[in-house]
Amino acid sequence: MDRLKAWITRTLGADEVDEGTREQARNLAVAALLVEVLRADYATADAERRQVVESLRGMLGLGEAECAELLAEAEQQVDKAHDLHQFTAEINRALAHEEKVRVVEQMWRVARSDETVHKYEEHIIRRVSDLLHVSHREFIAAKLRASAG
Repeated sequence: MDRLKAWITRTLGADEVDEGTREQARNLAVAALLVEVLRADYATADAERRQVVESLRGMLGLGEAECAELLAEAEQQVDKAHDLHQFTAEINRALAHEEKVRVVEQMWRVARSDETVHKYEEHIIRRVSDLLHVSHREFIAAKLRASAG
């Protein structure tokens, strides 16, 4: 519930937002983008869900229970979202360029985790890459790293 409050506070543009709230909003935005890939092909495989949790743990340094809670909140936020902008805008504010490329790589890992990259998954990743100002070269490099790993 705290993360949801933080997301609302950040989305509504509160004047004073503490560092913990900013971190929670960033974490929720990252999780939401991974959920977008998870749901893109309309079939959420267990392997994809496991990869989302693994990606969150690796990127955000959260424990298993925190990742599960964050995933549940992200799914709720994605259900309510009208577009990707609210998530990508938060990431653009909060992350350095290298971290944005890492988000794209983790999105590829989610898409590949069920051994099939659906055209809708690739489309979402491509759109997010553009919104995060990740170049095509970096987009392809992230895809190749995800394939190799």
